[in-house]
Amino acid sequence: MLLRYTDVPEGRIRTRVLGQRREGVSPVVVVQGMTVSDYLLPACAALGEWTEVHLLDVPGYAGSGEPTRPLDVRGYGEAVVHWLQETGLERVMMVGHSSGTQVAAWTGVLSPERVSAVGLASPTIDPIARSLPKLLFHWRRDARAPSPGLEQSHGPEWKRAGPRGVAHLVRVHLRDRLEEQVSRLSMPVRALRAEDDRLSTDRWMDELVRAAGDADWVSVPGAHAFVWLYPEVWSEPLRRLAERVG
Repeated sequence: MLLRYTDVPEGRIRTRVLGQRREGVSPVVVVQGMTVSDYLLPACAALGEWTEVHLLDVPGYAGSGEPTRPLDVRGYGEAVVHWLQETGLERVMMVGHSSGTQVAAWTGVLSPERVSAVGLASPTIDPIARSLPKLLFHWRRDARAPSPGLEQSHGPEWKRAGPRGVAHLVRVHLRDRLEEQVSRLSMPVRALRAEDDRLSTDRWMDELVRAAGDADWVSVPGAHAFVWLYPEVWSEPLRRLAERVG
């Protein structure tokens, strides 16, 4: 794993790079979830078996620096676009998990010339959870699924974010509408929904697929954070998409 820091107008971005570039396969950029990033390392390692993977932390969270200005979801997408420009990466597959799906979609909208495909793993925020009370209710239901070690992994990153940082991300992501961005994407989209995810529904997946011009969705095992217990299950669906657009 290679550790990199890149300065963009929105702040300093940390990325961790796994795998290596392969002919005919798009490199993958994975956007962290809600304030947390380390839990995605095993799943990124699975993708790294067949391509180069960049796990990206948005400004203000996990290992990235403080933002230079207040950012909403579009602002985080702009930061990723500036990072792509600074690093010279092109024809990447943007992948997000949970709240990272909203940032990944914005990146595709803002920089279609650099994004070849978009992967939405456990996309947010389903209409069933579009208020703070509803979101907390469904999050607590989902948290009942056994995920040994997940909270311990999150602990240091939650501490770094602090209550204000968590509240800010929740607020801006509740205001954002993923389906609006998906409808504007000009590249192929693949969504993944875990069978026991209490934060999303099959109906939500169907709506996202209908909103996009070239999209489908795949069912995988586990709860919302399926990538923790089953880090390899997203590898094959994403590999097929990366090869298709590579």
